Amino acid sequence: MKLLKLEAGDFWGGFAAMLVALPSAIAFGVTIYSPLGASYAAQGALAGILGATALGLIAPALGGTNRLITAPCAPAAAVLSAFAIEFMHGGGNLESALLMVSMLGLLAGLLQIFFGMVRLGRLIEYMPYPVVSGYLSGVGLIIIGSQVPKFLGAPKGAHFWESLAAPGIWKWQSMVVGAVTIGVMLAAPRVTKVVPAAILALLAGVLAYFGLGLADPALLTLEGNPFVVGSLGGGGSFTDAMASRWHAMGNIGLDQIKSIAVPALTLAVLLSIDTLKTCVVLDALTRSRHKSNRELIGQGFGNVASAVIGGIPGAGTMGATLVNISSGAVSRFSGVFEGVLALVAFLILGALISWVPVAALAAILMVIGVRMIDRHSFQFLKQRSTILDFAVIAAVVATALTVSLIAASGIGIVLAVFLFIREQIGGTIIRRKLHCNETFSKRVRTHEEMEILVARGERGVVIELQGSLFFGTTNQLYSALEPELKTRDYVILDMRRVQSVDVTAAHMLDQVKDMLTEHHGFLIFSQLPQNLPSGRDMQQYFDQVGLVRPESPVRVFGELDEALEWVEDRILEDAVCELGEQEALWLSEIELFKGRKEQTLAALEQRMEKRSYKAGDKIFKRGDTSDELFLIRKGAVRIMLPISEKQSHHLGTFGRGAFFGEMAFLDGDVRSADAVAFSDTELYVLSRKTFEAFAEEHKKLALGLMEGLASVLASRLRYTNAELRVLES
Repeated sequence: MKLLKLEAGDFWGGFAAMLVALPSAIAFGVTIYSPLGASYAAQGALAGILGATALGLIAPALGGTNRLITAPCAPAAAVLSAFAIEFMHGGGNLESALLMVSMLGLLAGLLQIFFGMVRLGRLIEYMPYPVVSGYLSGVGLIIIGSQVPKFLGAPKGAHFWESLAAPGIWKWQSMVVGAVTIGVMLAAPRVTKVVPAAILALLAGVLAYFGLGLADPALLTLEGNPFVVGSLGGGGSFTDAMASRWHAMGNIGLDQIKSIAVPALTLAVLLSIDTLKTCVVLDALTRSRHKSNRELIGQGFGNVASAVIGGIPGAGTMGATLVNISSGAVSRFSGVFEGVLALVAFLILGALISWVPVAALAAILMVIGVRMIDRHSFQFLKQRSTILDFAVIAAVVATALTVSLIAASGIGIVLAVFLFIREQIGGTIIRRKLHCNETFSKRVRTHEEMEILVARGERGVVIELQGSLFFGTTNQLYSALEPELKTRDYVILDMRRVQSVDVTAAHMLDQVKDMLTEHHGFLIFSQLPQNLPSGRDMQQYFDQVGLVRPESPVRVFGELDEALEWVEDRILEDAVCELGEQEALWLSEIELFKGRKEQTLAALEQRMEKRSYKAGDKIFKRGDTSDELFLIRKGAVRIMLPISEKQSHHLGTFGRGAFFGEMAFLDGDVRSADAVAFSDTELYVLSRKTFEAFAEEHKKLALGLMEGLASVLASRLRYTNAELRVLES
């Protein structure tokens, strides 16, 4: 039962979609073939029906996007009609024009198959919005301009401005039929949504025409009647015409192929964008995900099949797809039903289609053209930041109207590239700049060490970069680095927010490295992204271009904290501060106990435990129950917060003379993190129980120890607060 219900929904969805797509397909076909002569309007209508049939049968079967309806569309009509007009004005004959139009659709379909096979589906979706908006608005205006003469009833060959400037050639019968069609198409959605507006509008146009025929019997004559589509011709005559057309393919030369190459590429891109844009909307409505590349292949085969049988190309259409969904369709078979029903409708209603008024079709297309114009783009004029985006749209529209749609696509893409470069150049690539006496590593230093770092930390600078480092921003980056190269010994570039780097930027950084090396300085990178949006590993790329190599004076660190710690150690070493592999400190040499009586310290030292750890040994782990305070005589200890079994977050590093474990010593709670020996380490260990027993005899020293702990913790907090204030500024 569930399967039968699904099939019923697909059938009714396909039926409703056919009612929407078929009138437009006929109108598009007439628009494409009309420039070849009035007698070819009927062939155009037939080409539209055949296009709807072929696309409906092939594209859903091979593309596979559920509920998507593929049919002849406005961009195809605009590109093909413009090509036909230009071809005829260039001296081409009718037979060649028909063949070239079919070849153009065939090549566009083959290009779509190629797009899908090389996985360009996702790339086409990222076509800049101003280009798409301008192009569709241009197509809409071209369609309106091409249909106005037909709406007015002007003779064949009359163009837009000629028709408007010569009221004497207007036919009031065409205008009445067109006006009725437009009125019904605009008003129908307010009355009912059961029957598509295009169907009601077309029926109203036909009824209006036959109403006028009651007053003027000449309108009821089919032969030679310029007001209607005319006889579609017998199947044999059309088949013969198609056969002769394809037999003429042998006469096509390289020049003809070149003449359709660019229009075919333009058409393929437009049809692909139109389809994928509809697929994105369909995904949002149905909470599904389409496969862009597979859909392009299906669309390409559909357009190839349409061209082979004499139909016109098309794409996934928004209106018919939305009607399909609302009518209960659930699968791709609704698109197949739409194609079958289009052919059935032609076979049953072929005689009626012959009587469809040209003015009614023109009116439907004029409404479609108006709806294609992106009126929301005028909002871009209200903001200075978007005026140039509107300029791109206007330039594309103007080029489409004055030169060609093909030139408009090229102009739009070039302008969009310039806008992108301008945006990248206009934004700052320097997110933050701090000196090494304004921000510090997580390594806990003694008071004397911190005083040295505050006094001498200006020798190092941390510059956090963001965005794209390419030829357009290289000069901005160099201008920001140049003042630092003369006064700093250590330049740290934090790369975590960098999106891309090109050869120009890498070459400039190589020059920066050389300038620092001249006065024994260092260029230091931290957090080089392993996976840029382009998929590139930045460190591998830097190695390939010669910037980061084992013999290079450049330093690379996985985290900014590691880079800061390395710079701080260099600054402290230059200040002849005793660090690293020096002798273990005695209790009296540790900052916490300096100035205390030697006898008292000796008594305390006898009660304290001495422990040694190798690099990598765990001193305690998170969750351990312990009340011990650890004082570092030699080496360094890292405090790590476990995140998972294989990952930990570095909270801080404690060096020679520092203490750690004070939280559990003070409150008796369990350990909140792991302590790991970063290097070979020697410790004094004082438990809370031992301290309390010692405090009974030496209250002054015990009080001094507590005050010392509080003083050091307060000092750490002050440095942290100062660093946070710098980061906020």
